[in-house]
Amino acid sequence: MRHYVYDSYQEAEVLSASPLHLVRLLYRAAIEAIAAARRCLAARDIAGRTRAVNKALRIVTELAFSLDHQQGAELSRTLVELYDYVQRLLIDANCRQVDPPLAEAQKLLATLQEAWEHCEPAPDARASERQECEYAPVSCAG
Repeated sequence: MRHYVYDSYQEAEVLSASPLHLVRLLYRAAIEAIAAARRCLAARDIAGRTRAVNKALRIVTELAFSLDHQQGAELSRTLVELYDYVQRLLIDANCRQVDPPLAEAQKLLATLQEAWEHCEPAPDARASERQECEYAPVSCAG
């Protein structure tokens, strides 16, 4: 029963989230998946580690596919390269069954997550976010 309540809460959070909050949720989920993979690695749980790494890979892939290359050309290119590097770290860690690439991937995503925590919706997007009617552009400009 408890697991069902958490899943319902999580589903409601995702369905009502702004685009910026969804990005933050994806980072959180990827970091949690990597932490789970590290725990499974330490416990020699191969299947669990593989599931957790695959989950992190799917999330990082989704983050890469969600980039708007028209709006943030330079930033998008940089993030694509960084996401590609994180994916290679995850694959390397899973293949070689070692922790350092997982730790590095987790640290990189945590750094990016921290940066996203300082982002706010663009001023004209705040009104549409309150109305929850359509996509709102996000700005990390300080």
